Order: sequence, then C-alpha cells, then structure tokens
Amino acid sequence: MTEIRKYLEEKKEEMIEFLGQLIAVRSVQEKAEENFPFGRSSAKALEIMLDKCREFGFSVENVDNYAGSADFDDNEAALGILSHLDVVPEGSGWTSDPYTLKRENGILTGRGTIDDKGPAVASLFAMRALKELNIPLKKGIRLIFGTNEENGGDDIEHYCEKFPLPPMVFTPDGEYPVINGEKGMLRIYFSAELGEKMEIEAGEVINAVPMACSVRTDISASLYEGKSAHASTPEKGENAITKFLADYSGNSTALNNLKHIFQHGDVEGSAIFGEKSANFTCVLSLLKTVEKFEKTYIEGGIDVRFPFGHTKEDVQKIICGKLEAAGITVDSVIAVDPHYTDENSDFVQSLLRVYEQVTGEKGRCITIGGGTYVHDIEGGVAFGAEYEGGSGNMHGADEFITEESLLLNAEIMAEAIKAVCG
Repeated sequence: MTEIRKYLEEKKEEMIEFLGQLIAVRSVQEKAEENFPFGRSSAKALEIMLDKCREFGFSVENVDNYAGSADFDDNEAALGILSHLDVVPEGSGWTSDPYTLKRENGILTGRGTIDDKGPAVASLFAMRALKELNIPLKKGIRLIFGTNEENGGDDIEHYCEKFPLPPMVFTPDGEYPVINGEKGMLRIYFSAELGEKMEIEAGEVINAVPMACSVRTDISASLYEGKSAHASTPEKGENAITKFLADYSGNSTALNNLKHIFQHGDVEGSAIFGEKSANFTCVLSLLKTVEKFEKTYIEGGIDVRFPFGHTKEDVQKIICGKLEAAGITVDSVIAVDPHYTDENSDFVQSLLRVYEQVTGEKGRCITIGGGTYVHDIEGGVAFGAEYEGGSGNMHGADEFITEESLLLNAEIMAEAIKAVCG
C-alpha cells in the first residue's frame, strides 16, 4: 500500500461525512437572483466546498457564485481539475431519500454521488493528501468547482472571463481510462400548436431519457412509464414520450408528426438522418403543454449526439428542416462540434501511465457520446470517475458510488497530480 493510499484509507470516514454534507444540498438549477446566478442552492454547495478547501489550508476564490477554485500553493497552476457541484433533478423511482447519503454494504447512494460531487470530494482529498504528506510539487495545481455543468456551462464561461484556465485540464466527470474524444451535440427546443385539448408533462432535463409521461384529457388520465438514462446512451433507457406517441391515435397534427419522426425504440434518429444515423443518438427528452393566446401548444426539447465527420451546421440543417417541414417551429438551438485532444500528448500519456500504475489495467483513449465538462476546453480530457462497463446510475434513480471507488478516484487523482506537476 502506498503512502497516499494509506493516508486516504485513514481519511475515509471524513471523506464520506463531507460527501454527505454536499449531497444534502439539492443543488439543481433554480431561478436566478441577484448574486445567485443559478439560485441559492448551487451557491450553498459551492460555499460548503470552498469553506472545506479553506479549512485544509488552500487559497480559495469564489467567482461571483458561478464557480470557485482552490490552489495548492502560490505557484502558477499548470494543472486544473474541473468538477461540478450542481446536479440534475432527482426524478422518481428512488428507494431512499436522494438528498440523504445512504451507506449500505460499501455503497454510497444519493444524488450527485457519481455526478459529480463524489469525484469533487475525491479531488479535494487527493490534493490534501499531497499537502499533508509533504510531497513536493514543482508546478501549481488548481481545483475548479462549477455550478452549472448540467444546464449549459455558463459557470465556466464566466469563470474564464475572470481567470485563465491552466494549460492542462482534466475533469473527473466521465470515465476511465482517458476520454480524449467527444461527439458533437445539438440541443433543440421547439413548439407547435397542439390542435386538441390535452395536458402533457414529460421530462425534466434535456440531456436525459424521460422516465415518465403524464397525459390528461377531459375524459381520461394516463401515465406512461419508461426508464431514465443519460441522453448519450439512450439504449440503456426507455423513452416514455415516444412510448406515449406510439400509442397516440388522436387528431393532433403536431403529435402525429412527432410520432412519425421520433419512433419508439429508435435511439439513433434513423427516421431523421437516414443512412447517416450510424453512431448518432437522438432523444426526444422534453414535452409539455402550455396555454398561449387562448390556445394549447406543445413545447419540447431534443438531444442529438453526432460523431466525427459531421459538422453542427450540417446536422442542424437536417433535423431542423425535418421539424419545420412537419409544421413544428424551432425556437432555439445550442450546437457544438465534436471535441478531440491528441492521445500522443505528454499530458494524456502521463494520465494513461498513472491509470495503469494504480489499477493494473491497460490504459487507452476512448471516444464517447456524452459531452463532458472539458468539451470546449482545448487540450482538455475526461479522466474518471466511472470505470469502463460500470454504472453509477448517473442521472437516474439510486445514483451511487462505492466506497472503494471514492478512495480509488482520490488515489488516482493524487498520483496524476504527482506525475504531471511533480
């Protein structure tokens, strides 16, 4: 057992207790207030984290409650570890309180345990281990904690207006060994006149497969149940909205057109992209009715992920053209191209060596459909916190991290800091 691992074992109970404090804060995005750009709860989670960083002797900075940072020492930061303290809403299907950390048989359950409060705590205790073990570092290290990763990333955009990011950045907001490639992404918001009297409510966030769709008419009420999953891996879930549409037999032109475009079980968007749909994902993730101008409208959201070889402009033209031809109004689009960092860079190779050293597993670079926190950061990669083939029920009910995984993440991050900054 290395001295770092021994130290972390000794601090395990303290790590878990602190994680419980963060889990207790329901840091979902709320209505903006003065000095609280994403609501008071996200700011509260940031305050708790920065107070703990200060307690451990690190120099902290709160950037207008958008994000915060903690520096190891006075050296200019060469490495940044970027994690986030906001979470997606809890949804339904939990077997315990999402905001009370449940500890049972070595498993820690609660919203944010794997995405991304657990990894954020691991990064803090990794840096604390190096400090208290007096392990010398030649280069500076900065922990950066955001509060808006789940809803657009305005936190880091604002942070970067005030402070430059270190030249090397990784986020423990993905999976091991190293994610150096990420698909492009479109988030499309649309609306259309419904054409009949009905109330629909489905989906909570645009980047998750909706697990429930509530439909109410003057004569009936139905609840379509699916299974939640991250929008980058929709094959792991079942879409409750498309389940409803497949069953729909009414006269609404808008719903019938959506039924044709978004067929239940089609996670690639083949009805939209045709032969190009290989390695695409396409999720109708939001749908609700609203009353406007004494008429009923539907409003919805779509999450699309597309591989290298395609541009955001080309993909947007195809799907928006399909929607508009069906009489559906595209209200807004957020689009980003794929992200890639050279796997042969010294930074990436150092991370791969650390992964192999600590885990004994072969390191390699992978490409994913999900957009991680470093998608728009040149040279950035994701390094953890999930392991290949594993699951922490990210964005789903009973989200969890194991105690061993929490410790191992902290150990890997500490060794990575040593390798890159020592």
